[in-house]
Amino acid sequence: MTAAPGTATPRGTRASLLLVGLLLIGANLRAGITAVGPVLENLRTDLGLASSTASALISVPLVAFALLSPVAPAVARRFGVERVLGASLALLAVAIVVRSAPWGVAALWAGTAGLGIAVAFLNVVLPVLVKRDHPDRIGAMTGLYSSVQSAAAAVAAGLAVPIAGTVQEGWRLSLGIWAGLALVGLAVFWPRMRHRAAVAPPLPVAGSAGAAVRPIWRSALAWQVTVFMGLQSTVYYTLITFLPSIEQAVGTSAAAAGWHQFVMQILSIGGALSAAALIQRLPDQRPLAAAYAVLCGLGVAGILAVPSLAVLWVATIGIGVGGGVVFALSLFGLRTRDHHRAGTLSGMAQCVGYLVAAAGPPAIGALHDATGSWTPPLLVVLAMLAVALVAGMLAGRNRTVV
Repeated sequence: MTAAPGTATPRGTRASLLLVGLLLIGANLRAGITAVGPVLENLRTDLGLASSTASALISVPLVAFALLSPVAPAVARRFGVERVLGASLALLAVAIVVRSAPWGVAALWAGTAGLGIAVAFLNVVLPVLVKRDHPDRIGAMTGLYSSVQSAAAAVAAGLAVPIAGTVQEGWRLSLGIWAGLALVGLAVFWPRMRHRAAVAPPLPVAGSAGAAVRPIWRSALAWQVTVFMGLQSTVYYTLITFLPSIEQAVGTSAAAAGWHQFVMQILSIGGALSAAALIQRLPDQRPLAAAYAVLCGLGVAGILAVPSLAVLWVATIGIGVGGGVVFALSLFGLRTRDHHRAGTLSGMAQCVGYLVAAAGPPAIGALHDATGSWTPPLLVVLAMLAVALVAGMLAGRNRTVV
């Protein structure tokens, strides 16, 4: 049967393009952030910034995540999931260019803030799209786009130092090149922005037909998901910010430390894929929460005890953070009834979680500046992982937010 003029492409081709668009959004979630860590020392030296100030380049996006996550679901309902995702990709491309332009420190901070705003909407709305369009494959689809996210983050981290070494003030090129990835994602996703998918109303709470939905902030389970989300995010962003500096402090070259970040991000793909394969096969996800938290803890403890084996420890951390982030993102869909509630839980968890995560890198940087050692900061990271383990075990139970 011939498609009517002006209608969509054949179903198979259209489905493939939709999947590619989803994966490209995933690729843009972290590349612009993980590229910062390996060149942070170069950037800090060029601009004369203190360690705690420079680390705010990681924290500013996290503050944007926290402030905008609660409003993102309402914006998506008002304008449509597809349009919000597409507009966020456009903003991301512009922000990355501004951040890397030689227009002074103000442009650096303005671009960083714009990047945070764009990724905040992408972070919250993408799980809503997955819950709406793939309700029976939440773990698999989350794992798939998270794997692409990790791959892009790995490439960004691994190439940061080599690209930066090509020209004077090369860290600008190293950071700015990722605007191209956002534009590619926008080009592929553009056809979906031309329409606004019909949205069904939220489902009422079971047993109370037509009743108002209970505020999610009063749910203990929602708070357990939120605490796990916040602490795994804090650990992740703290480590991608400071691991290169920690390694350089014990004699590792800047290039090698950058490639160790690449290894960590690549191994995180294995962790993400393991979570994708196991999450919906297990009615109770507590074993996954324990496994990923313990792996991260072993890696951090290994860096403290035997820093000469750093590549082994960052690989272990990679598996743990990769699986942990997929576990956290999947909880938004697994612990809710419909995509509206998934969006609300996503907004809450990412608001509070990233507010906590935003404090992580500056606090760790300040602790290092005060003590002159990386041992106290790494001990704090281990303590956070212990609390994350408890929260993950509670959130991993087979229950639903009501």
